[in-house]
Amino acid sequence: MKKKVEILAPAKNLFQGMAAINAGADAVYIGAPLFGARTNATNSVEDIAELVKYAHLFKAQVFVVINTILYNKELETCRLLIHDLYNIGVDALIVQDMAILEMDIPPIVIHASTQANNRDPKQVKFLADAGMKRVVLARELNLDQIKEIHEATDVELEFFVSGALCVSFSGNCYMSVAGGERSANRGSCAQNCRLPYQLTDGNGDVLIENSHLLSIKDLDLSDQLPNMIEAGIMSFKIEGRLKDIVYVKNNVSYLRNRLDHFLKDNPTYQKASSGRIFYTFDAEMDRSFNRGYTDYFVNHRKAKIGSWESPKSKGQKIGKLLEVTEKGYVIENSELLNNGDGLYFINEYGEADGIQINTIEDGIVIPNAFKMITIGTDISRNSDANFNRLVEKDNSAIRKIGVELKFEETPNGFKLTATDEDNHVSIQEINTEKELAKKEGFLKDNLEKNLPKTGNTPFIVDHIEILLDNNWFLPISKINEARRTVLDLLIETRINNYHREEHQMVKTSHPFPTETLDFTYNVSNKLAKEFYKRHGVKEIEKAFELQWDPGKARVMTTKYCVKYELGKCARFQRETMGEKLKEPLTLTHGENQYKLKFNCKPCEMEIWEKDAELEFEEDNY
Repeated sequence: MKKKVEILAPAKNLFQGMAAINAGADAVYIGAPLFGARTNATNSVEDIAELVKYAHLFKAQVFVVINTILYNKELETCRLLIHDLYNIGVDALIVQDMAILEMDIPPIVIHASTQANNRDPKQVKFLADAGMKRVVLARELNLDQIKEIHEATDVELEFFVSGALCVSFSGNCYMSVAGGERSANRGSCAQNCRLPYQLTDGNGDVLIENSHLLSIKDLDLSDQLPNMIEAGIMSFKIEGRLKDIVYVKNNVSYLRNRLDHFLKDNPTYQKASSGRIFYTFDAEMDRSFNRGYTDYFVNHRKAKIGSWESPKSKGQKIGKLLEVTEKGYVIENSELLNNGDGLYFINEYGEADGIQINTIEDGIVIPNAFKMITIGTDISRNSDANFNRLVEKDNSAIRKIGVELKFEETPNGFKLTATDEDNHVSIQEINTEKELAKKEGFLKDNLEKNLPKTGNTPFIVDHIEILLDNNWFLPISKINEARRTVLDLLIETRINNYHREEHQMVKTSHPFPTETLDFTYNVSNKLAKEFYKRHGVKEIEKAFELQWDPGKARVMTTKYCVKYELGKCARFQRETMGEKLKEPLTLTHGENQYKLKFNCKPCEMEIWEKDAELEFEEDNY
């Protein structure tokens, strides 16, 4: 049996969810009215129900994100919401809080969110044995670690393939709540990591004055699809439930094409949904929002991954500024540019800056507002006006299901049978008195001309079979009516025959990998506590949000390393690092101040609030 491989797309709302499916997504994930980690991307149960119906037409799936931590007073509301989502046909829930596994819920499939500490084989196997059908792995893992997890359990593995990266281990960032009581684990991240910071050393000397030192590039693993499939990944997730429709359609289309090329050459795998896509644009990921790209750690730590100049979109590289004239700019490869495009560059002060193109005349780019730009500056386009207009159109990506039509005689008239690519069948009888046509080939010609006209239906006719004993007369209106009816029936058949996998959660008691949980396990309610205690955990610290000690907390742990970005890593850059930095290094933004602690053996960096008492080793590797 062929293994299914899936592209999983974000859906900010019903409209973008349908657009993602049209562009080739095998599944979409969407926020419910409550308990999603993006409070600005919530949706009504009614809209989700509409999306489910549309997705199931193409055998695509809909996953609902319920991945915030829950408080005791919210448990019953969450349980009732899960019942509603099950009743409208949702395929699975993506959850962080283990309280959900303790609830009386219907037999809906549960996926473990990346926020559930999914970084090692023992943790992932525990979740699988607890009833999770899929685990969204931590983004920091490399291919060797993914393979190790895959060998430890046969649970489905999902991995982020493109989009913005959380600099922290997912679920373990507390900068936002510590800085202003907006909890990322409650869906209200303030994105402190995208702010500009001053970096000082242990002597109080300023190393960097004003830079986005915790902002990192966006993820692009599109060229790693074969390697990740081999390692055990079956679902490739696109980040972006707050992104616009151009980003979603462009990313989905690009990855669809890349994955389809792989599937074509690897017959043991197949795509996870039906239909084929017709595009009016050529997808290129860097033509929509991006901060520059990195493969993060999938191939271990290599290139620097910081995006220090700006957390805003850098877009697509165009070329260097060659000349400044009275009217505007001469830019390398300016033939790629259009009126209305937005351009990005780093100005003479080392800051991200930009202009918008008014017109282009005789190769000179004329901006709406003139700015001095140094000759030789790299120019990128972070808003492609023509591309955006093209992709935004409803018909820029159309999904069609292949169908074969068979028209034949019956004793009482005629019969039209439609059989789709998944072998669903619908039949429409045309009961009428037969009479011969006066014109030779009348019916056959009209059938061949009118049966393929599927219009706005989700079908495309791949083959027509006509079985006639005589040249009968049948009005064109009857042919068109039969075609419309048989295809409408086929839509109903596909939706009604959709098979949703179900799984009834049962309470388990196998041992958790550790007997002690610190605050990073985000235990915030009585049910989650009961879950862990039944699995042998003896000590459970409360979630950060319930016991924060202002000024003294560890607010982030990350694989990203400021020392490495500065070329001062004693592990990987010892021969070229020069003089050691005097620790502690400190980040400052306004009144917020953080100390950096470097744990070189696990290759991690910790961020602590300013009043924390830390011990710093001279060289801890």
